[in-house]
Amino acid sequence: MEKTEQFIKENIEKAKQGNQIAFSTLLDTFWNDVYGFQLMRTKNENDAEDITIRTFSRAFDKIDTYDDTYEFKTWLITISKNLHVDLIRKRKRSLLDEMDSKGDEVKKVLDETPSVEDQLIIEQNLANLLRDIKKLKPHYQKVINLRYFNELSYADIAKELNEPMNNIKVKLLRAKKLLAEIIKKK
Repeated sequence: MEKTEQFIKENIEKAKQGNQIAFSTLLDTFWNDVYGFQLMRTKNENDAEDITIRTFSRAFDKIDTYDDTYEFKTWLITISKNLHVDLIRKRKRSLLDEMDSKGDEVKKVLDETPSVEDQLIIEQNLANLLRDIKKLKPHYQKVINLRYFNELSYADIAKELNEPMNNIKVKLLRAKKLLAEIIKKK
């Protein structure tokens, strides 16, 4: 079903006013375009999905800066392309760093083994994170737990909750944003 230009413009305006249904509609409308673009670039489903999610997150955060002289799809693809370039740069940097440190293999193994103090800090941070997650609404808690603690895929979460996969992606995106806001307020 082809969405009309007017329909898209109306949803962009609603999204600029914070309408969540409009955000979901835009995500549903353009998800396949952005994901397909990234799949062709990355040749990796996980990277394509991750970049696509980050694309919509960035676009929805910056929706007020959207200039309607350009097509919305073009704007999304540009954001997506820039995120992919950033990912490549980050990976190159980490690869170079890894190559530089190859001479210190023994030190690296010793350094990576957490001390008793490190383990206490990790456990404390996890306890704080769990406390923050409990401040979210139950349906957001559930998707966070299924994704990050049970390590389920989006498809498995969709099956578990009996919801469309795009709804799961949007819920997870919102849950992460809300969780980040809770953590920032501390």
